[in-house]
Amino acid sequence: MNIALWIIACLLAAVFLIAGANKLFIPQQKLARAPGGGWVLDFSGSFVKTLGAVEIVGAAGLILPAALDIGPILVPLAALGLAVIMTGAATVEFRRQEFKHMVLNLTYLALIIFVAWGRFGFASFS
Repeated sequence: MNIALWIIACLLAAVFLIAGANKLFIPQQKLARAPGGGWVLDFSGSFVKTLGAVEIVGAAGLILPAALDIGPILVPLAALGLAVIMTGAATVEFRRQEFKHMVLNLTYLALIIFVAWGRFGFASFS
């Protein structure tokens, strides 16, 4: 189970690192032209940039505390934070009737909850 949690956490970290970097470094108008990116026009540019930065920190939080053995309790906490973000993303896409992207976000949400459950519970690092 520990190996499965590591693999899923690493994959999610890569997804959130890329998504966060895109939000942080790509201009809002260019993001809006991407498939499923129209939501960025519903929010301020500073919100989108802040969301990108938080996703990058969350990605680091899924891996670094456990890998460095410095506060491994931060891994499930980072997963819970990312779960909140994905819940918000799924809600926005439901309201925008972008159901394909909503299903993708709900899949990420399920994986994140699995990591949080596994690291809080029986497969914790302690």
